[in-house]
Amino acid sequence: MVRYSNLNDVDSILELFQQAKDYLKNKKIDQWQNGYPNRNVILEDIKDNDSYVLEEKRVIGTMCFHLGMDEDYNYIEGSWNSDQPYGVIHRLVIDESLKGQRKADELLQFAINKAKSKGILSLRVDTHPMNLSMQRFLERNGFEKCGIIYIHHTDLRFAYEKILNCEDDKKKACF
Repeated sequence: MVRYSNLNDVDSILELFQQAKDYLKNKKIDQWQNGYPNRNVILEDIKDNDSYVLEEKRVIGTMCFHLGMDEDYNYIEGSWNSDQPYGVIHRLVIDESLKGQRKADELLQFAINKAKSKGILSLRVDTHPMNLSMQRFLERNGFEKCGIIYIHHTDLRFAYEKILNCEDDKKKACF
């Protein structure tokens, strides 16, 4: 079950972030190695109603999902596939012990359904150039690499976009 995060989830989310930081460090990827993401980021996401958890008796995954523009996506070296309104996924993490079980797909499907329910037909994501597992996840789920963006004008990230359509979910009406 995917639901909004609340203050009782903060420690569980922090634990998931720490697992991801350790994974990235072991893979020699410098993403999330400078204190980010942290408690303040989670609290801000919760305040903005952009923080979600995947729960199966306990919190096993999390993501920030925002319907609306992201300033870091205004400039891209390359081009987005759409200039329509979009949703953005950030900080998608699954418990290390459950990787390979397609739990991240559940969070992604939730984001797709929520975007479609609001008439939004584009999702955007960015990831570190060395984060090959995230790149494979995105490509397996129909995201196309559109170019390069810079987080806070400094940190280079690969930018991906998925245009949503009827084929993404046969049970949902198309807009």
